[in-house]
Amino acid sequence: MHFSGHRARPDTVGMDASLLHGEGKTRGATGTPGGPPSSLVRGLLTMTGAGLSNQIGAGIGAHAFPVIGPAGVVAVRQLVAAAVLVPAARPPFHRFTWRQWWPVLLLGAATALMNICLYVAIDRIGLGLAVTLEFLGPLAVALLSSRSRWDLLCGIAAGVGVYVLVMPGPASDLAGIVIGLGGAAGWAAYILLNRVAGQRLPGLQAPAAASLVSLALYVPVAIHLLASGRFTGQSLAYAAAAGILCSVVPYAADLISLRFVPAGFFGVYMSINPILAALSGIVVLGQVLVLHEWLGIALIVSANATAIWLAGRRGRIPGRTGQLVSTRRN
Repeated sequence: MHFSGHRARPDTVGMDASLLHGEGKTRGATGTPGGPPSSLVRGLLTMTGAGLSNQIGAGIGAHAFPVIGPAGVVAVRQLVAAAVLVPAARPPFHRFTWRQWWPVLLLGAATALMNICLYVAIDRIGLGLAVTLEFLGPLAVALLSSRSRWDLLCGIAAGVGVYVLVMPGPASDLAGIVIGLGGAAGWAAYILLNRVAGQRLPGLQAPAAASLVSLALYVPVAIHLLASGRFTGQSLAYAAAAGILCSVVPYAADLISLRFVPAGFFGVYMSINPILAALSGIVVLGQVLVLHEWLGIALIVSANATAIWLAGRRGRIPGRTGQLVSTRRN
């Protein structure tokens, strides 16, 4: 893979589709991507636009890496996410019980972990590869407690996809790959914790509160960068643009698209994000992938989408399947 400049980072806050629209009912969609064709097209265009915004924003944020590093970009991103989610959800912190606080605290920690792992991985191995490895997190959740041969095949296909994607060898950045897998583990934990917290807090209060917890963990990073004079106008502009394109725009787009497509279809369709990340890496960062990397991405995306679709059909996973692969917005 050819790298030009620095690599970007897709960052997404875990937005649970079921939290956006209660039971996941949609206008013009009743559980299958049917409904009026114009509504489906509108939903598809909105979801595609959200994915492109997310990955292009990641590429733009990567341009701040040489100055403030991945941690600095994450700190600014978390500030933007909290500024969007907290006023929207207005969580009553003074009324939270310990039963509500502990999943929120762990959710904030999981958010902080997956974001820094993903940004560091992108800096080391590139946008397309890092995002693809991260999608193993939702896949693992979808295959949890699986007993089906089809699910087993999905897992095997994903494993083969990882091998084909990274082609381990003397020149491989094994540390970057491991960090990317750490981002996948963080996303899996985020999904499971979001499910618990969402059952104890209404609406978007859980992810909003978690965004503040995650932001608090990055305050020391921001203070250090500020004290050392590392924050420049340009680096702040890049990081803020990443925050807007990776949090604000996709957040609003999800609210719109879930009116026109069912949550399950939303979840499966969002599996195309690794492809969008690879394309963004080419256009924004000059990171050209070779044939085996495209094949690995295709295998993982196919396995992920199939596993999520099968889980939704069987009703094996509590909540809506859109929860599993909706892009993370905090």
